[in-house]
Amino acid sequence: MSNSRGLRIFFIIVFVLCVTAAFFVGVRFGYGNRPAVEKVSVLLNKENDKPGNVDFSPFWKAWSILNEKYVIDHSTSSPKITDQDKVWGAVSGLVNSLGDPYTVFLPPEKKKRFEDDISGNFSGVGMEVGIKDGIVTVIAPLPDSPAKKAGILAGDKILKIDDTITSDMSTDEAVSLIRGEKGKPVKFILAREKVDKPIDITVIRDTITIPTLDTKTLDNGIFVIKLYNFSAPSADLFRQALRDFINAKTDKLIIDLRGNPGGFLEAATDMASWFLPKDKPIVIEKHGDGGEDKVYKSRGYDVFTDKLKMVILVDRGSASASEILAGALSEYKIATLVGETTFGKGSVQELVPLTSDSSIKITIAKWYTPLGKSISKSGITPEIEIPFTEEAFKAGTDPQQEAAVKILLGEKVASQPAVKK
Repeated sequence: MSNSRGLRIFFIIVFVLCVTAAFFVGVRFGYGNRPAVEKVSVLLNKENDKPGNVDFSPFWKAWSILNEKYVIDHSTSSPKITDQDKVWGAVSGLVNSLGDPYTVFLPPEKKKRFEDDISGNFSGVGMEVGIKDGIVTVIAPLPDSPAKKAGILAGDKILKIDDTITSDMSTDEAVSLIRGEKGKPVKFILAREKVDKPIDITVIRDTITIPTLDTKTLDNGIFVIKLYNFSAPSADLFRQALRDFINAKTDKLIIDLRGNPGGFLEAATDMASWFLPKDKPIVIEKHGDGGEDKVYKSRGYDVFTDKLKMVILVDRGSASASEILAGALSEYKIATLVGETTFGKGSVQELVPLTSDSSIKITIAKWYTPLGKSISKSGITPEIEIPFTEEAFKAGTDPQQEAAVKILLGEKVASQPAVKK
């Protein structure tokens, strides 16, 4: 990702994870303290890019009807709905009409929460969620987080948060319900693949420490790099980890991207460049509708020979930049992918200020692998599929890493595709 394009956002709703997001600078509207109705008028005015073939009279008629006829229930303690609230509701409805879970409106409260998330100032349960097939889904629990310790797994579908059913719920709404004060419980009802009945799990919120990268050398000499996210410092940390790998005097490497929700595209590009010749395409960014596509290419560090033996571990929690790195190194036959099909988050978001205290986060492009495979459409399917079962989780075993070790030691491992119920 070039400096001239600014920082890309990977918007994944993280109520506990400091996803490595930043933003392009968009257009600010100088509304000042104008009344809410006047702000709406400016937004919809023909001189401000109002579509010439759209009749906005139903909007104003609805506004008048609501003001004239809606009866406020004074017996409840619910806050009064202001004209400004109606403005935010109208903008939110406009954004939601696109049907894209990653294109969202951030009114003042949500914008502040988003800024808190990317600065690391939050407490929660330690997992990331997104919308998968229209359902709020766990992308990945963080290691050693309350969610992980409670038994929540990547791919779990959240049916209920406390007393609220999540059908038709946006990720922002899910975040609002899940985040809360440290030490307070939140209850989830989950649907899990291959489990017939819903699962009830209660998690106690806590302050979350966000790791970036760990390394270790297994007893058989295999070097493991566990990468938790693609944050700003991750590329430098990855370079140091590769240096440690070389100093370990081994040619066998595992890169573990399981549960890694992604982050900076530039970090993924830099990491892939250690294994690829200069100018090899790593990811293709397609903008559509006449927009110019961009190809992110290897910087050509390419320090390893064909003696390198590498396996990359992926699962349903591997998303975005994880899918870019895994997809590129797999398609160039640099690494063998082991695990489960990845999440399928292959889109690019831009954060555009709407007013001084609100923003719209909008999908502006889609990512494709070097061979043209859409990451968003179906994720990345590994060459060797090994499911991580609930039984393995409870037993504390790791069948995916065990398979990776066997492959690196020259043993044959058969793929075990998950059987859909």
